[in-house]
Amino acid sequence: MSELLLEFFSEEIPARMQARAEADLARMLEERLGEAGLKAGTLEAFAGPRRLGLVATGLPEKTADVSEERKGPRTDAPAKAIEGFLRSVGLSGVDQLETREDKKGSFYLARIEKPGRRTAELIAEAIPEIVKAFPWPKSMKFGEGETAQRWVRPLHRIVCLFDGEVVPFTVFGIESGNTTEGHRIHSKGDRVFTVANYADYAAKLADNGVVLRRADRESRILDGAKTVCADAGLELVEDAGLLSEVAGLVEHPVPVLGEMDPEFLDLPPEVITLTMKVHQKYFAVRDPKTGKLAPKFVMIANQEAPDGGKAIAEGAARVLSARLSDARHFWDIDRKRGLEAMAKELSKVTFHEKLGTVADKVERVAALARELAEAVDADPELAEKAARLSKADLVSQMVYEFPELQGVMGRYYALEEGLSPEIADAIADHYKPQGPSDAVPTAPVSAAVALADKLDTLVGFWAINEKPTGSKDPFALRRAALGKIRTVEETNARIGLVDEIDAVIRILAQTDVKHVEGLAALSPPDQIDYAERNGIPYLPRRRGGEQEPEAAVFGPWSFPFLTFSKRFFLSVPGVEKIEFGQTEQIGREDSLLSFFADRLKVHLKDEGVRHDVIDAVFALGDDDLVRVTKKARALQDFLSTEDGAALLAGYRRAANILKAEEKKGFDLTAARAEALSEISAGAGKSAASHGPETASQDEKAILVAVAKTAQAPEEKALVAAIEGAEEVAGVALAREDFEGAMKALAGLRAPVDAFFEAVVVNAENAMLRRNRLLLLSRIRSAVGRVADFDRLEG
Repeated sequence: MSELLLEFFSEEIPARMQARAEADLARMLEERLGEAGLKAGTLEAFAGPRRLGLVATGLPEKTADVSEERKGPRTDAPAKAIEGFLRSVGLSGVDQLETREDKKGSFYLARIEKPGRRTAELIAEAIPEIVKAFPWPKSMKFGEGETAQRWVRPLHRIVCLFDGEVVPFTVFGIESGNTTEGHRIHSKGDRVFTVANYADYAAKLADNGVVLRRADRESRILDGAKTVCADAGLELVEDAGLLSEVAGLVEHPVPVLGEMDPEFLDLPPEVITLTMKVHQKYFAVRDPKTGKLAPKFVMIANQEAPDGGKAIAEGAARVLSARLSDARHFWDIDRKRGLEAMAKELSKVTFHEKLGTVADKVERVAALARELAEAVDADPELAEKAARLSKADLVSQMVYEFPELQGVMGRYYALEEGLSPEIADAIADHYKPQGPSDAVPTAPVSAAVALADKLDTLVGFWAINEKPTGSKDPFALRRAALGKIRTVEETNARIGLVDEIDAVIRILAQTDVKHVEGLAALSPPDQIDYAERNGIPYLPRRRGGEQEPEAAVFGPWSFPFLTFSKRFFLSVPGVEKIEFGQTEQIGREDSLLSFFADRLKVHLKDEGVRHDVIDAVFALGDDDLVRVTKKARALQDFLSTEDGAALLAGYRRAANILKAEEKKGFDLTAARAEALSEISAGAGKSAASHGPETASQDEKAILVAVAKTAQAPEEKALVAAIEGAEEVAGVALAREDFEGAMKALAGLRAPVDAFFEAVVVNAENAMLRRNRLLLLSRIRSAVGRVADFDRLEG
């Protein structure tokens, strides 16, 4: 087995592209080798500022020989058919074919022997194609003619060795070889040297000042930075993203401790650390005693300087001071303007062409935050105030320079103006959580604004049909839904999704009136033309199923995507009137509620809660995420117990018989009506039911009637067991004691089993058969109050 060493040596590769380039090179080579039937034992890619390569071991010297049999025409086939077959298999005469027999007679058979190819030849064909098709996020085009290149940066050398021998090929006019270069400063001699294999290559690079592997450079940077800080009695502010980026900028990392002007420490610490990180690629340093930033920084040099890095540190400090001076200028300008002035400029910033400006969104979020405030125990006035200022810093000089500081700077500006800490924190936290490891806003005002912002985004983008598709989610709606779920769970906000969504729709309808005056001044036909030219959605107005050509109904959107939600329209020319209408209900699979259910599955997956358990709970139409989550966890835990197994088995035994009978034509609704009619006739009352209280009385009456016709003791025992279990489970469900409810229902298992052993459900007597099926339906409906057990797998 042999070894392959490949290196592309170029000018500086952007650090952000190196990790992906490693993965792409390994993937593309594995695919090409796989097509030839080759597989490496090990394959490791590496990348640095000036080189991208890999080493593969365990490759055979050649591919396996292949013997193939190909069936030809019958021996008595026309000559042209036989000649055509000979051409297709690359043979010249019939004497090179074998003759075989089958049921249909004699036929020719060609045996084709394909000798294996040398692996080096396959590599020589594959590498140029990989180079030309390499998927750099951005590449440069330089040179002309046959030597024209399209690569991330100008390519200078290619090393390609297989089993110690050069694999010859040419790409972009560059011939492969065994020569590479070391570090620009720390190399020995003229920096250029030849290599014999990977071990020789790695050793000579190290001897010439190059740390080859990215992980080794990161480790050297982190350890060295911590050491220089510790020697000065300080502590490094670690940053994994910055560490990864700097490791892609240097081949010979040397941490150097520099000193910044302490006057800049009065800037917000986030401004200082981001200025260091974004502009200069420096690490911040803090005082371990106070936990505050120290007037120091760590920069990573690409060389060991003769003076120990003193001149490098002084130059870095001068550049950093200039950057921090700019930051101070932005900070002063923004504080002078104030949040209220910034907020007024949001009308110039487009949120989405179909959803208006950021100012429009702020108005909606403010109104919604006031409505949601009670659910999270927030002061409605503070929630509305915080929401109105929540996006103001988007037009600040500081956030323009550092977009990562949105919300963070708003908090500082709010505190500078003397606003309450609740408002300031809400401005900073309403974007959270922005990832699975990010904290959730739990302070009441912060939670109200965060929930309002995410709901407005979700409903708005759903309304304009900008839903996530596959892996694409350009507006981060999945993250918004997960953030909403986590916030609701952490704050125990008890408000239904449908109510929340309807509130957003109502606010959308009430705030989208900017074109009303223009529409009201026009005749109906011109109104439609105006709406189409200005992108205002509308629906033809209808009466009795007939469209009225002289009028149209205008509004922000129709919302057929929301099961149970309302549709709001602004009627023109009756401008002052807002019309309400029910939406046509459609399948839940395309609804926003279904989207939340899918996100809830993702959220609970790490806890081990099965997706079918969540489906079973969500199927009942409960839209209280706190209750749904508690019930799903309780059901998951309960199903793993003996009582859980008993409940599931008892339910399925009853439900399966009912399903079988319903397929044969049994109508449960008609059976209930018939039983009620008999009960009413006996009592001299009407069989009509009105309202849930009467319906509950009807169910009790049916159960009493079933008990009267019961013949076997086991049948009477099951009636009593159902009545008792329903009562206990009902009380437990009202207290949200889901485990208690399921435990009570699990007690039905024994009487159900006894019932089936002693009683024939499909009795010859029609009334007995009907009543016994009604009895089984009560088991199904009782368990169905907890979850839809039909959705449980296994």
